[in-house]
Amino acid sequence: MEAFRMFRALSREQRNTFVACFLGWALDALDFFLLTFVLLPVGRDFGRTVPQVAFAITLTLMMRPVGAFLFGMLGDRFGRRLPLMIDIVFYSVIELLSAFAPNFTVFLILRALFGIGMGGEWGLGASLAMESLPTEARGLFSGILQQGYAFGYLLAALVYWLVFPTFGWRGLFVAGALPAFLVMFIRARVPESPVWERQRRETNTERLSFGRMIRQHGLLFLYAALLMTAFNYMSHGTQDLYPTFLQHQRGFAVGGTAGMTMIYSLGAICGGTIVGHLSQTWGRRRSIISCAACGILLIPLWVFSPSTALLIVGGFLMQFMVQGAWGVVPVHLNELSPATFRGTFPGLAYQLGNCAAAFAAQQQAWLAQRLHDSKGQPNYGLTMAMVELVVFVAIIIVTAIGREERGKEF
Repeated sequence: MEAFRMFRALSREQRNTFVACFLGWALDALDFFLLTFVLLPVGRDFGRTVPQVAFAITLTLMMRPVGAFLFGMLGDRFGRRLPLMIDIVFYSVIELLSAFAPNFTVFLILRALFGIGMGGEWGLGASLAMESLPTEARGLFSGILQQGYAFGYLLAALVYWLVFPTFGWRGLFVAGALPAFLVMFIRARVPESPVWERQRRETNTERLSFGRMIRQHGLLFLYAALLMTAFNYMSHGTQDLYPTFLQHQRGFAVGGTAGMTMIYSLGAICGGTIVGHLSQTWGRRRSIISCAACGILLIPLWVFSPSTALLIVGGFLMQFMVQGAWGVVPVHLNELSPATFRGTFPGLAYQLGNCAAAFAAQQQAWLAQRLHDSKGQPNYGLTMAMVELVVFVAIIIVTAIGREERGKEF
């Protein structure tokens, strides 16, 4: 009821802005996660192994900081709205072209270009949303906004279930071009960030530069990038190979994998929304640390459950905690960010963390092939459990040594 009250209290322009930023991130995530469902069929078509195809995920993650830097600097200089529209069209076109890749080399190049578009969206969308919303509502809408990522995962599972059996993996990437239509809504209904408009009047935007940001805020930026490295290892470590784990080790078919993914994506959406809202009173750091600690306790239920029912419960609760922590990220990073670089700082820190964690899926696939299960098959479950235990501990430590600026006025 509190969430509903806050949403009704927003102006029409604020609601339109938030919806557009949420959908931009959700559809971006949809396009990214489609590949995680079809590592095996893509590999068969191009004559590659799962770790080799997983390198396409690595490339996407590695290129995201490039997009965050390019579109972030454009956002600080020319406003959040126009660069956001350009970015959405760009990643949609690249997703469409991926469907027609004639060979594996071209496919890798396109996935790298997609990473540039994906990297640019989050920083622009998060800053536009946080700068447009009332201060007291930031925690709640931060949680909802970040769950655009989980909602995109849910949509990817739905598209995989509906499209893949008939049209194959190439049909998935054709469907992934639909986000381009969101630009029409942004152009017609979303205003520019009022915070950026005021800063443009008060600050010479021509003097903004990456070098200036590093000179003035380098230590804070390094901390934010380190925190985001741990966060990205947490999310990609629990998501990217989980469908492969379900198919290979637990014997799930297409429908079962899609259904399981939808269930734990709902857990992620609930976790991000609830914990993001609670962070408004609990504090940003306390909320993150609580989720990471609970994540450690849930590891056995998440991958070692003896029955499908318990595995479903474990998957739901694990993603509740993972995305519960992530729900705090948009507001936490934007509150930590220097005002004049809010288009660049949070997005670039986030995507540099993605770059540092870019090899997560490939590393886990490589390690799983060396940790065999009782049937002599790659042990994806044990691998993910070991990696995530280390990651959760790292998140607790890094979060605890940082600071927060909950409720900071923009």
